[in-house]
Amino acid sequence: MKLLPAFFLSVLTAFAAEGPKQSIEKIDPALDALLDSGAKIETISAGNYSWSEGPVWYKGRIVFSDVPNNVAYQWIEGDAMASVFLKPSGTDAPSANQGSNGLSVDAQGRMLLCQHGSRRIARLGADGKFEPLATKNHEGVRFNSPNDLCVAKDGIVFFTDPPYGVPKGEKTETPYHGVYKLSTDGKVSLVTKEVQWPNGIALSLDQKSLYLAISDGKNPRVSVCNLDGSGMRDVFLAAPLKSKERPGSCDGLKLDAKGNIWTTGPGGILIISPEGKHLGSILCGQPTANLAWGDDGHTLYITSKDRLLRVKTKVKGAGF
Repeated sequence: MKLLPAFFLSVLTAFAAEGPKQSIEKIDPALDALLDSGAKIETISAGNYSWSEGPVWYKGRIVFSDVPNNVAYQWIEGDAMASVFLKPSGTDAPSANQGSNGLSVDAQGRMLLCQHGSRRIARLGADGKFEPLATKNHEGVRFNSPNDLCVAKDGIVFFTDPPYGVPKGEKTETPYHGVYKLSTDGKVSLVTKEVQWPNGIALSLDQKSLYLAISDGKNPRVSVCNLDGSGMRDVFLAAPLKSKERPGSCDGLKLDAKGNIWTTGPGGILIISPEGKHLGSILCGQPTANLAWGDDGHTLYITSKDRLLRVKTKVKGAGF
């Protein structure tokens, strides 16, 4: 094998250190009201994360999951890199099972977790221990592996349950991938079983509908499910955007204060109007899992494979 000259080796090393190419792509002028076309995409932590996921703003810090490694990390302004926040994050005791995925915070400021390893929804107690909130579905059987969740103003929790994180050696117990409602009295009910691979989830601003990021390999898309039982419809189809240059699928999803949809998808973060128009993208250069606003509501944190990124936005995230 022919060896490369030292000069070329140094160039390749420097290029690798720079990380993936990142940029802001404006497709529609309406993006200007939401995000500056010259906004800087910062890498604030890059580590040995196998798959960073589920970021949430929690008590002055961003917390995110490294799903395969059963760890949740935290990053606080001024830190050189993220540090361990929970280990394990998806099981009560250390385990080779997967950890937490989607994270959220309830009205009392308590952290809620989708835990793959334990196949449940849990809350982080004041003592640092996990408090199970939902372990079985409306039929009395175990969930597949709760993936992502959101919390309504009245405290009701909605979550998705595809089988991505079912522990090795265990089997799914339902023939569908449900979207569920966890009431404040602990009752679990089924919202819909119409779709396979429901993933990210967010409530509409009027709290009457659920937006779902659907990680269907053949038809990745964003759909909206009406909570009055009147059905669901597709809002945006992402399949035409997928390419070798733009890897990734619809995974995590959030809304901004104006009702625009920010979803992961081919290339990074896709910014979509409430009517389903693609306004622009935050191109992360690698598969991207999830996102959440933090700080004063104008900072978008992004979990992108082995990195934690952030971008300043003109619009606030919903709820800020």
